[in-house]
Amino acid sequence: MTAASGVTRADAGKAPREHRVIPLRPMSGDVEILYGDPEASGEPFVMRIRELAGTVVPPHAHPVDEHITVVQGTWYFGFGEKFDATVLEELKPGAYAFAPKGSWMFGYSPEAAIVQVHGVGPFQIHWHGGLKTLDDPDAKSTFHFSRGDRVGAARGSGRIVEGYASGTIIQYEIEGLQGERFMAHQHELRAQ
Repeated sequence: MTAASGVTRADAGKAPREHRVIPLRPMSGDVEILYGDPEASGEPFVMRIRELAGTVVPPHAHPVDEHITVVQGTWYFGFGEKFDATVLEELKPGAYAFAPKGSWMFGYSPEAAIVQVHGVGPFQIHWHGGLKTLDDPDAKSTFHFSRGDRVGAARGSGRIVEGYASGTIIQYEIEGLQGERFMAHQHELRAQ
């Protein structure tokens, strides 16, 4: 979760045995914790993950079982050590997927989506191709663009907020001119 660009608690810090009702509302960060601590060993957790339009989630695995429910938008999900769009399965709101611990998985969100994940911690992400961001000391060896650069893509123009690279997948989080955020692959971008 260290690559997330914003983790917030949506449960107002309630203790595990306190009741809670948390409606679905617009998310400002990538992750909302609804219950528990995903990083605590042996403890249950529930969280929502915001997937920006154009997001490709590279192949990764978790050391715990993962239960996934799509609560908004459409999410495409597949299993394997290499991203393969031909095996992605469409999950619409209400759809559920289960990923056993240690299995390699990946996803794609053509438009914005929110998925709700629950399980028993520790929830960690092991990226098959490692993970680099624009903050890495050797970022310039991977990324052609830097934070703050103005770029254009098929979805629109904006400035680069963050970059993520895992294996051959290199993508950027872009803030559009109206404040909207989306993802674009490095090969899709042009400097402005």
